Formats: sequence, structure tokens, C-alpha cells
Amino acid sequence: MIRLSALQFRAQAAAAAAALAVFAVILAATGPHLFGLYDSSGIPACQAHGNCLPLATSFVTKLGGFYPVLYFTGAGFLLLAPAIIGTFWAAPLLTREFEAGTFQLAWTQSVTRTRWLAAKLGLGALTAMATAGLFSLALTWWSGPIDTAAPFAKGNSITFLRLGFVLFPTRGITPIGYAAFAFALGVTTGMLIRRTVPAMAATLATFLFIQIAWPIWVRPHLIPPARKFVALTPANIPGAELAVGPGGSTILVPHLPGMTGDWIISTQNTDPAGRPFNVNTVSACQGNTPQACNNALSRLHLRDVIAYQPASRFWAFQWYETGVFLAVALVLAGFCFWWTGRGRLG
Repeated sequence: MIRLSALQFRAQAAAAAAALAVFAVILAATGPHLFGLYDSSGIPACQAHGNCLPLATSFVTKLGGFYPVLYFTGAGFLLLAPAIIGTFWAAPLLTREFEAGTFQLAWTQSVTRTRWLAAKLGLGALTAMATAGLFSLALTWWSGPIDTAAPFAKGNSITFLRLGFVLFPTRGITPIGYAAFAFALGVTTGMLIRRTVPAMAATLATFLFIQIAWPIWVRPHLIPPARKFVALTPANIPGAELAVGPGGSTILVPHLPGMTGDWIISTQNTDPAGRPFNVNTVSACQGNTPQACNNALSRLHLRDVIAYQPASRFWAFQWYETGVFLAVALVLAGFCFWWTGRGRLG
């Protein structure tokens, strides 16, 4: 049964191996030059005493067009890889058997339902996890210099944060968890719907929804956010930025160089009593006189309450999130075995 499953899965495995080989060759050929640029940029030394902004900006600027294209292409591929695995590998895995009726032939050849499903699930899931893991390992190694420098560079955003929406799911071990979950989701969907195209569409829609919703609503709270209280003083108010706070209020967000790379979850201005404060309620801030506004605000003894996830929690989040997706994948696999054992496929 394992040999038959391997033969049925050989096209997907060959495609994954070919893509991985091409990807690895490109990264291996360009990696040494990228690391050389990073080592000569002075960034490794500046992190010990700060003031990395000009060095990081210069390093990112020198990369030119090729390295950024490869950087975002690799990240984009790894973002899509689990969805591809679930949609095109897993969803048709059983539906083809149902539509052709070959699953009944397999059961008449002294192959139990459990063994039939275990061979298909086990081989496919291991291949999917290995593929995603090797791609992530190669990209994590190659992109290390850019991942380190980009948060310090001018104009950085959530895109370049290690816990952000782009880097986090394409680095470390989380792609393994996503691939396992996507594969189990595709197989489960195919088992329930039993039609290839609808199962593929349902798998893709479900996984994309989870991939978008998870970092917005779940990941920020996997670990309770840390909090920082920053007094708004005459020294930092002029350099603060206006932003939209809770309930549509206008708040001041001071520049905090010590939080480079941290993921800001929320920020709120409060008065000395701890009550939320709206900058727009200050009459001096409603005109075009920034200096008068700054002077008025500095007399109110405000502070900024920041909830954030430190960049140092990267690996803690990696293990938490990977564990969650692997656990859900195991639950889906268990459901598949239960569904099959109750004879609901015949």
C-alpha cells in the first residue's frame, strides 16, 4: 500500500524536489555575496551601541533590484506553498479515489481502511512538511542579513518585523506547521465533499481565510503582550506622530528607537489619572499652530501606554504557533480515521 501511494504521489514529489533544487541553487549562488555586503556594512558592530539607521539604510539601498526581488519572491512563495499543498496535493488525494471508485478495489485486496488512509495521509503529510521545512530553512539562512538590517533602515514597517505578517510565516519552523495543517485540511475537505473541484475550492478558501485572520486576531495574543509606559515630555512631543487610537481618537505616538523590531499591538494616550486622552480635545491643537499645541500638551503630564510583542519572542511564537497548527492537523487526521472507520465512504 505504501508503494502504491508513493507511485500515486510521485508527480507532486518530483515537482517539489525540482522547485527546491532550483531555489537552493539560486540562494547558494547569491548568499555569499549578500553576506559579504552585510559583514562590510558595519551593522553587526553598530547593534552594540545603537545608531544603525544610516548603516542599515545604506546597506538596503546597495542591494539594488535583484536581491529585493528574490527576497520578496521567496517570501511570497512560502506564503502560498501551504495553500498550494492543501489545494492541489491534499484535496484531490481522496476525491480522485471516490470519483473513480478505486478505493473500493483497494479494500478488497486485503487492505484495511485504516491502512489505506494511513499510507496516503502519512506519505503525503511527511512530503508536505519536508518540502515546506527545507524551503523555509534555505530562505531563513539566505535572508538573515536583510531581516536583521531592514527594521533599522529608514521607512521600515510591519513588513520587515520578524513577528510581522510577511516574515514570521515564512521563517523558522512555522511553514512546517502550516503545511501539515493545509494537507490535513485538504484531505478532510475532500473526504467530506467527495468532489475534486469543490473540495479544492473549499480548501483554498478556508486556508486563505485562516492565513489572513490568524495574524490579525490570534497571533498577537498567543503570548500576553508586554506593556511600556512612556511619559510625553517637551523633549519627545515635537517628534511624535499623530495616529488614530481606540474609538477613532487622535493620539500622539513618540519615536522609540529602543523598540526597533518590536511589534506594536496598540498604543493609547492617558492622562495622569489613567483615563484615555484624545489630543483633539485640546483647543490649541485644533488650529495650525504646532508649537502652541506642543506647549499645551507638555503641560498636561500625559503618557503613552504601549502594548507590544518584543522581537526577542520570535522563537517562542514560532513554537507556539507551530504547535497549534500541528495539533489541529492531528485532530483533522483523527477525524478522517474515525470517519473512514465508521464506513462513511462506501
